[in-house]
Amino acid sequence: MKIIELEPWELSLAGVLVAALAACTFSARLGVTRSLLISAVRMVLQLSLIGLVLRELFEARQPLWVGIIALVMLAVAGREVSARQKYRLRGMWGYGIGTGAMFVSSFAVSIFGLAAVVRADPWWDPRYAIPVLGMLLGNTMTAVALSIDRLTVSTWQGREIIEARLMLGETGRQAVSDFAREALRSGLIPVINSMAVAGLVSLPGMMTGQILAGNPPGDAVRYQILIWLLIAAGCGFGMLIAVRMAAGRLFDERDRLRLDRLAGDGQANKLIG
Repeated sequence: MKIIELEPWELSLAGVLVAALAACTFSARLGVTRSLLISAVRMVLQLSLIGLVLRELFEARQPLWVGIIALVMLAVAGREVSARQKYRLRGMWGYGIGTGAMFVSSFAVSIFGLAAVVRADPWWDPRYAIPVLGMLLGNTMTAVALSIDRLTVSTWQGREIIEARLMLGETGRQAVSDFAREALRSGLIPVINSMAVAGLVSLPGMMTGQILAGNPPGDAVRYQILIWLLIAAGCGFGMLIAVRMAAGRLFDERDRLRLDRLAGDGQANKLIG
C-alpha cells in the first residue's frame, strides 16, 4: 500500500482552519486567541524539531541518547504538571512530586511493556522506547496534574472540615482521605472514559497512525490495546504516588494542616498570611 506523503503547503491548509477558529474566538472575545495561535505555532515547531532529533536518534541507536531524551521529556512534563496547579506546593515540592511520580510510574511501566510484551531487541530501541514513553508520559502528566490540582483545591476549600476532623482526633491522612479519593477519581475518569469508547466513538491516535501508514488493522489494534493498558497502569500508579506524597506534604509531623505550604492566587496567599 502506497503511503500518501504530505507536503508543507498541504499542512498549511489545515492551519487555515485554526486561523479561522482564532478569528472566531477573537470576535467572541473569549480571551484565548493568543494562546490558541501560540500553541499551534509551538506544536508545529516542536514536532518539526523532534522529527529531526528522532531521525538522528534512530540512526545512532545509542542508549545514552535515548536516556537523555527520556529525561528531557520527563523534565518538561514535570514543569507542565507544576504550572497547571491553582494552589501548588511551594519550593521544589511543587515540581518534584509530580516529576517523581511520573518517573516511577511511566518509566517502570514503559520498561515492562518494552521488555516483557513488545520484546524489542534491544528493549531500549528508540524506535519503540521513545514513542511508548511519550504516550505514557503525556497521559500520566494529565492524570497527575488533575489529581494534584483537585487535592490541593479541595483541601483549601475544605480547610474548615479538615481542621474539625483533626480536632476530633483523626490523623492528617484520615482527615484528608475523602479529598484524596475524589482527587484520584478525577484523574482516572478521563482514562476510563477514553478506554470505554475506544473503537466505538473514537479511533485512538496510535492505531489511526499505523493504519494510515499502511499497517494491517489487526496489528494496529493489538498495539493500541497494549498502549491503552499501559497508559491506564501508568496513570493509576502515578496518581497514587503523587496524591499520597502531596497529601503528606499538606501536614507536618504533628498532623497540623499547613496551608502555608501552598502557593496560590493573591487572595489565597493573603488569607494564609
